[in-house]
Formats: sequence, structure tokens, C-alpha cells
Amino acid sequence: MRQIPVDTSAASVMVAKPPQPKIKDRRSGEVATDMETGATLMTVEVMFAANDEVELLSVVVPEPGISGEMVMGTPVALTGLTARPWENDFGNGKRHGISFRAVAVTSLVAGASKPKAA
Repeated sequence: MRQIPVDTSAASVMVAKPPQPKIKDRRSGEVATDMETGATLMTVEVMFAANDEVELLSVVVPEPGISGEMVMGTPVALTGLTARPWENDFGNGKRHGISFRAVAVTSLVAGASKPKAA
């Protein structure tokens, strides 16, 4: 399926909800893992503001790609953000949407909080 790169250079992105493990199966509670690396997948809710519009996005990121403070309101950078359209066929109709995945989510507070050399 096609992955579409998302340009974040003109956007402001902040954490709306801290990272949570992505659940693969709600009945069993099984946590999703990356098929290539085996890393636990995390979901980070972010506020994505660009072009005078604000969207809340759920972004899936491998756990090693999360760095720095991730509390509500923390400005972050999204590295390698892609969008992927999806569609599921259920007995009572189809559902569709767009899923988002990033290589990394990095707090922008961490760099700013380091003391400067005199």
C-alpha cells in the first residue's frame, strides 16, 4: 500500500496525549510490534497546526524513536512522518481512514533546557 510523506516543516506540533503502547488485539491486550525490528509500537496523540488549521493526529512510532519529555503541550518534531490510507470491509459496511507513522518523535524542550556555556 502507498505511503505518502508528510511535510512538517511549516507546522507546529505538540503532544496532546503522552505515548501509549499500541494495542494489536483489544480482546487479548496484545501489544503491537514493528515487523522489521520487533520494537514495541507506541501511539502518540499530537496537535498538528498548519495553514490556520489544527488537527489531532494519532501517530504510531517505534518505542526507541521516542525521545525527551512527552507531556501534554510539549513541542515536538516528527521525523519521517508518513500517511497511509486504509479501508476495512466489515459485515455491515466499509470503514476507511488515514493512519500516520513516524520514525521518531523528539521533544524540542530537551534541547532548549540544556544550560548554555558561558
